[in-house]
Amino acid sequence: MDAREDWSRPGIGDAPAASGGYLDGVAVYIFLIAFLTVFYLSNGPLLLAHYDLGWHLAAGDLIRQRGDVPFQDPWAFTLGDRQWYNLSWLWDVMASVLYQHTGLAGIVLMVVACGAIIAGYLTFCGLSSGASAPAVCIAVFAACLLYPCYEASPNMYLAASPNVATMLFAVVFYGECLRRRNWFLLPPIMVAWVNLHGGFMLAFPILGVFAGIALLRRDWVNFRNYVLAGVGCVIAIFVNPLGWHVYDGVRATLGHFIQADIGEWRSYFFNMELPGSLPGIVYALTFVALELRYRNSTRVPLEARVLAWLFLCLGLYQFRYTAFFFIFSSVPMALHIDRLLPKRLASVEVRRAMLAAGVVGVLLLPFAFMQVRPALALPDMLSEDDARYLEAHASHAHLLNHWNVGGLLIFRTGGSVPVFVDGRAATAYPDELLRDYHKLVRWDIEPANWDEVIDKYKIDAVLWVRAHDPLRQFLVGERGWKEEYTGAYVSLYTRQDASSR
Repeated sequence: MDAREDWSRPGIGDAPAASGGYLDGVAVYIFLIAFLTVFYLSNGPLLLAHYDLGWHLAAGDLIRQRGDVPFQDPWAFTLGDRQWYNLSWLWDVMASVLYQHTGLAGIVLMVVACGAIIAGYLTFCGLSSGASAPAVCIAVFAACLLYPCYEASPNMYLAASPNVATMLFAVVFYGECLRRRNWFLLPPIMVAWVNLHGGFMLAFPILGVFAGIALLRRDWVNFRNYVLAGVGCVIAIFVNPLGWHVYDGVRATLGHFIQADIGEWRSYFFNMELPGSLPGIVYALTFVALELRYRNSTRVPLEARVLAWLFLCLGLYQFRYTAFFFIFSSVPMALHIDRLLPKRLASVEVRRAMLAAGVVGVLLLPFAFMQVRPALALPDMLSEDDARYLEAHASHAHLLNHWNVGGLLIFRTGGSVPVFVDGRAATAYPDELLRDYHKLVRWDIEPANWDEVIDKYKIDAVLWVRAHDPLRQFLVGERGWKEEYTGAYVSLYTRQDASSR
């Protein structure tokens, strides 16, 4: 095949279907969705481990009570005149409704359903590319096991947080761009995405890659379609309560200095856990090896290759992008693996065995749910008992709380104990306050920094991680504070002259 034939090769939507027809497709869909769903359900408690879930639920309750999206934070005493950019208000409302009527089980089922749709979409993309069912099964199963990044909890991307909306819609945009047919649906989808999570900006690199490659191929029809889809998505962004100020909210998170203390914004090497991260490392190295080995292959869609390599590099720089590498690499991996598998694995007997196993997986789903349901709970960093004590003894205090406790404190106390900071970071708090807090988040205590923050914000109580012994020694041993309450994970320190304030 010469260069012109290579560049003008039809897209995935025009690729011949994988061999095996209807039985082939049904078997791999049922097998993958059933067993991945069982796996996700079995990790239900871990899916709830995101520390921000508390404030998301509280925000959903607040929006439903008010009937509109508040632009000022009602829970913190440190916000000043800062506007609150709630980029996930619709997800918060959905989670609030589910929690009211079904408890945490409903939220977990919503997240697992998103994971099932992602698996189904990636399966469709793999089969439509012409890869065999066993190859698609291997590639998609590996990608869907790895992209949630369980080893870096709570920085997971299949978790009870608005991140899951970005994972889902990124796959939908990717799949529809590969199909090259339903591009006109992308702007309406963007209307939902922009109201669910600030990650909606990811749509434009995806569309940009497809439009750029269409331009290089001189494929004017698809280039026009991708450009029109991009323009439509830009217009759709403004269909949200913040209007054009939604960009201010996104800009407040991208490149902000506070990212230095948020794990998902740090490098892959910072988040790497051994031996837990070894499967992901092996997958990435295998992808690189196969890509180099079959670098001249024209069977793999060039757009999928570019996106996979792009997010592999971005993932090394910032961990949050690693999940997208696993997703975008699933199609190239399926096609590469298909070259290596024995042809007999594509037999009807293998597909029937896959179908039978998938049916067994479907039958296991209710049992997996019943098994895990009693263990579903919010992170125990701050318990109900901790919250009740704080409501009784610290509701009028200027409380300096640890970042990871803030969201749970908002949810468990309904805002009756004002917080100093929480995971909303630059979308809700002034930069000056975040810089002040940033000075405190280290194991070794700098007395001058603590004294400055305590005096500046008139702090008379500190709610911090119980295991932080240097802080205990500083506050109790050197400043004469009292460790008034100790929970399983947190300690409450109070000034002895607090009553006079």
